[in-house]
Amino acid sequence: MMKKNVFVVASLFLLLTKIHAQDTIHVVLLAGQSNMAGHGDYDQLDEKTKKRFETIKGRVVLSVSENPKIKAQPIAPKNGKPSEKYNFTKHFGPEIFIALTLAEAHPTQKYLFIKKAVGGTSLYGAWSADYSKEKAVFSERGKERQTMQLYAAHQNQIHQELKKLDDKGIPYKIIGMAWMQGEADTNKPETANAYQENLELLIQGYRKEFKTLDMPFVFGQVNPLPRKFKEGPMLVRKAMEKVAQNDSRCELVKTKPKDPWLDYPKHSDNLHYNHIGQERLGTDLGEVLLRLQ
Repeated sequence: MMKKNVFVVASLFLLLTKIHAQDTIHVVLLAGQSNMAGHGDYDQLDEKTKKRFETIKGRVVLSVSENPKIKAQPIAPKNGKPSEKYNFTKHFGPEIFIALTLAEAHPTQKYLFIKKAVGGTSLYGAWSADYSKEKAVFSERGKERQTMQLYAAHQNQIHQELKKLDDKGIPYKIIGMAWMQGEADTNKPETANAYQENLELLIQGYRKEFKTLDMPFVFGQVNPLPRKFKEGPMLVRKAMEKVAQNDSRCELVKTKPKDPWLDYPKHSDNLHYNHIGQERLGTDLGEVLLRLQ
């Protein structure tokens, strides 16, 4: 009789644990510049992929603003107006395929993605964990970017979203962060040479702030064509490799360093990933996050 009671209690405990695990929201942090913001054309995706996305988007919500009045919404491409550069209206970044990869692997799990991405911003300046106006003015193009403190703004956004869950009594777990940034830091010797240290400080800062010291961190390797500082792209690429080598909870999605962009295809600007590039990038980032859990 006693063995039977022990078995019943153990079974009940396992059932409650399973229910609790399913109710826990898995939180994914996303940050970076334009290739994280995303310029993939959603309408170019095939119908099979769109149907896959429709089946999971009810389990994934996306926060894109630190404004508390703007609520997280079911994940979807961003609507915009056609431009001279991009003649389409539905833009998406890697989050779409990160979501597909995670949600299809865990068919009952719910997710909250918290994203901050601004094109053309530097880790030396706006994204610095040790922000200063002097560094921002040196590294950022335009007065608007020079006033941005994106590292602090993203963390504030995350705290606000987590507080909403706390207030509702909803358990959550931060399962990792995806980072796609670095093109802006290739433009000057100072910013390129400081990239490794600045990225390590950013990773440490997020982990410490949210008490997740072993949080997985996955990032894509930038590969812009050389511009103002010819050695810049290779210096930043090597810095990214060193960060990944030095941290067992970091993993780098490697890219080819030059045109043709056959691994992660780009638009004709040779800078921003098209729908195929974003699909592959998001899928690879998502698979790394799965593997590092």
